[in-house]
Amino acid sequence: MSINWFPGHMHKARKEIAKTMDEVDVVIEVLDARLPQSSENPLVDSLRKGKPVIKLLNKADLADPALTEEWLAFFNAMDAVQALALDYQNKKLIKRLPELCRQLVPSRANAGRPVRAMIMGIPNVGKSTLINALLGKRIAKVGNQPAVTRSQQRFSLQGGMALSDTPGILWPKIEDPDSGYRLAASGAIRDTAIEFEDVALFAAGFLLRQYPDRIQERYRLAEVPAIAEELIDAIGRKRGCLRPGGVVDRHKASEILLNEMRSGKLGRISFETVAEWDEKRRQAALEEAERLAAEDEQQQDSK
Repeated sequence: MSINWFPGHMHKARKEIAKTMDEVDVVIEVLDARLPQSSENPLVDSLRKGKPVIKLLNKADLADPALTEEWLAFFNAMDAVQALALDYQNKKLIKRLPELCRQLVPSRANAGRPVRAMIMGIPNVGKSTLINALLGKRIAKVGNQPAVTRSQQRFSLQGGMALSDTPGILWPKIEDPDSGYRLAASGAIRDTAIEFEDVALFAAGFLLRQYPDRIQERYRLAEVPAIAEELIDAIGRKRGCLRPGGVVDRHKASEILLNEMRSGKLGRISFETVAEWDEKRRQAALEEAERLAAEDEQQQDSK
């Protein structure tokens, strides 16, 4: 599924971030631990201009812990990157963030100047919740729908740190179909901007392949359905989502599946692996090499 959800305030936010980036020392990029690569906005790397970054894999309590460890190792192998898994029960890690930021820019910290950090990430990934946890009080707006924060907000922390909270921004067009579905299934894109049942069918197919036991246990199914459509119908019948004549209301059944998956009622689930993305990158590199070879051959033939 190719998604193009880039409201006007996101375009404005991107321009504001670009203007103020020269005043930032460290970027704190909040990712969704369930889909670290799909939730990594490619605009962040271009906007941060090589500044050090802490990648926080948020909602780690909802993600498969073994796969989260693999993602942490992947990101920590990069230059100027420090990756950490985060859930908001881990107050010790949250309190360590200011010190981690100072360690990434020792020249500024040693000079006694406040370290300026900017929090970035896609919508509904937990940026404002992180701000509130760092401040120890509710200041930044929080919601369970994307696009709650609409403009930059700045805060001062004890210990010599200044924070900027930015609106969640997506990139203008999400090319990878799987990433589009995963972002929609996780709640990063407003439900009004997607085909709800289409996304639920994607999620159902994924769960049947990767976590069939969770599905069978949660919905008390005698056997695991063979295909996604059958699972949606089975959930609808189990939860009473029926129209006159006993026809399953697939929209209501889809809502149940997505909401329960997003909230963790189906257990700790990760949508993607490092190996999968390595293969995507290998395939993309191969296709690019083939394209360049074809162009070179055409140029040779034209001579």
